[in-house]
Amino acid sequence: MIKNDILDLTITGMTLQGDGIARHGGVPVFVPGTCPGDTVKTLILKARSNCAFGKSLEILTPSPQRIDPQCEAFPRCGGCAFRHIPYEEELAVKQREARETLRRIGAVELEPEPILGASNPERYRNKALLPVQMEQGRVRAGYYARHSHRVVYSEDCRLQPGLFNHLARTVCAWAQETGCGIYDEATHRGLLRHIYLRQSQDNQQVLVCLVINGQGVPRADLLIARLRRECPAVKGILLSHNREDTNVVLGPEETLLWGAGHITENLCGLEFTLSPRSFFQVNPAQAGRLYRLAGEYAALSEESVLTGNERVLDLYCGTGTIGLTMARGCAELVGVEAVPQAVEDARRNAARNGISNARFLCMDAAQAAAKLAGEGWRPDVVLLDPPRRGCEPALLRTVAGMAPSRVVYISCGPATLARDLKLLRELGYEAMRITPVDMFPRTGHVEIIALLTAS
Repeated sequence: MIKNDILDLTITGMTLQGDGIARHGGVPVFVPGTCPGDTVKTLILKARSNCAFGKSLEILTPSPQRIDPQCEAFPRCGGCAFRHIPYEEELAVKQREARETLRRIGAVELEPEPILGASNPERYRNKALLPVQMEQGRVRAGYYARHSHRVVYSEDCRLQPGLFNHLARTVCAWAQETGCGIYDEATHRGLLRHIYLRQSQDNQQVLVCLVINGQGVPRADLLIARLRRECPAVKGILLSHNREDTNVVLGPEETLLWGAGHITENLCGLEFTLSPRSFFQVNPAQAGRLYRLAGEYAALSEESVLTGNERVLDLYCGTGTIGLTMARGCAELVGVEAVPQAVEDARRNAARNGISNARFLCMDAAQAAAKLAGEGWRPDVVLLDPPRRGCEPALLRTVAGMAPSRVVYISCGPATLARDLKLLRELGYEAMRITPVDMFPRTGHVEIIALLTAS
């Protein structure tokens, strides 16, 4: 098998990224946009000794599993990975990926509990970051194609509320009419870079934020009038000023054009204030299930509730959401986050909900854990919710040295979780429960929550 071969292949497996897997001469061939049961005429794009990558030229025999994606942008758009199979099959792929990755990398033999799937895998996103580009003289907003910065336009993205599609079209029409320059990554010229939309699923309030490569926009009055007319739920319209040649979307400064600079959202009985820069889960319904399960895992009593005597350390706490949902059931909550804006949001969220037994440190997680350990502060429960790269080994060693009764680890990357569980086992902490949670239906992502106790 070499590059540019054209082969008829039968798809027998599937990856977490939604690529079908076939075998040719014992070598796995990964083919995007296919699913188990398909027979596919495949162009080999890259061939290695241990694997190959192909492109589907024609579905010769469709799989019985295959369904209508109901999206003209799939699979060109990089947002969804599983629109072509039933949701139940997607959950089975994610369950299997979690189990096999934990065993292969972490030697974790504990069988994960059944994945928590979403009651509704459509229209669940409460936030959208839409890049804007010119397409044949027209201003368009959409999502990046897979492995590229080429924008794929969709008339109706089914991951987000229909209102978002309408608002994006309204902004694009305003930009077209006013001659608002569209940002070009190659030249670093042009004004409008992204459209950022955020909606509260509790009260339906909406924030509209334009990310611009400059100070202001033409005819802001017209933009405000149209957005307010088209969507009375819009509570604030802002500009985010990003003049840097970077992949980071939001700039360091914001200007409020009209209304309020934030909206509110309720989660697990608490109210949170959300500005454009606030971190908050994009799927509140599933986030509520995840946080309630985290509270159950953190509980030290047989009744699966905190007794009120525990100290809880929330590392990588972001805006404090997970820890604050447990704060009223524990003696003291200490949250740690390295992003100053997030720490400010966490403190405001605690005050807003009348929580007085929580404090938040703006520090690197490893440094804060070492500082608290040096002060003799010992947690009963440690919450870990690191970024995709997982935890630094030094942090895990410090956490183990603090001797908590339980560690609750929430991961967005099965491979890094497996690696960290292996080290924690060496440090004396064994996984007792593991549950995958589908926070992002139809995409190639799965969260996993693990409970560890001292062995």
